[in-house]
Amino acid sequence: MTAMTKPSDNLEDIIVVKDLHKHFGEVKAVRGVSLSVKSGEVIVIVGPSGSGKSTFLRCINHLERPTVGDIWIDGVHLNDHETNINKVRAEVGMVFQQFNLFPHLTVLENIKLAQKIVRKRDDKEAAEIALKQLETVGIPEQANKFPSQLSGGQQQRVAIARSLSMNPKIMLFDEPTSALDPEMIKEVLDVMLGLAQAGMTMVVVTHEMGFARAAADRVVFMDYGEVIEEGPPDKVFINPEHDRLKLFLSKILQH
Repeated sequence: MTAMTKPSDNLEDIIVVKDLHKHFGEVKAVRGVSLSVKSGEVIVIVGPSGSGKSTFLRCINHLERPTVGDIWIDGVHLNDHETNINKVRAEVGMVFQQFNLFPHLTVLENIKLAQKIVRKRDDKEAAEIALKQLETVGIPEQANKFPSQLSGGQQQRVAIARSLSMNPKIMLFDEPTSALDPEMIKEVLDVMLGLAQAGMTMVVVTHEMGFARAAADRVVFMDYGEVIEEGPPDKVFINPEHDRLKLFLSKILQH
């Protein structure tokens, strides 16, 4: 497909994915997934390990290039060879399992760096925005510490603040709590819940079902690289239709 326009009449759709496939050699990680996300909507993707959730998320901003399929971000067709992918990525924040902070830089310096390089902000403006976002994630007092002096939960909150400092239109989260100790998970999820309530467009891959219930407008269940079922949290968790989803929930909700 080479058309530049989105295959949607709904101008609120900020992400449109159509018939996405991603293969790694013989492994078909994502198989024919289509998804539209409205501006301000929170989508939570759940499913067993190896179901293609993270690969699909990484395809949205072309960290992984799709084998087949089309993606539009805010009306821009990522498949078009004239599209500046880095310019699109500047509008899409992504938070990973690992924090990816520079260990030799302070928290403040970590958050300023991309602002200065990508957004071309001077040091003063970058610092002001960094401190504001540290307030947002609840750790302004950690600004002058180094990552090694912080807990895992605090480091992940710095990573979120770093993404927010770029003023993204969309935030993608790839299992942001999976590398954290249990007592640190809540502090990160609370920040994410606050972002959701403030109207940030979010696509979140997570195993945290409590967060999905509290924050999601829609829950998407993936298995074997496909979307098996999707709907509002109450529908998906309380009255699932597909046996594969019922089995997944029976395993994950009993813990």
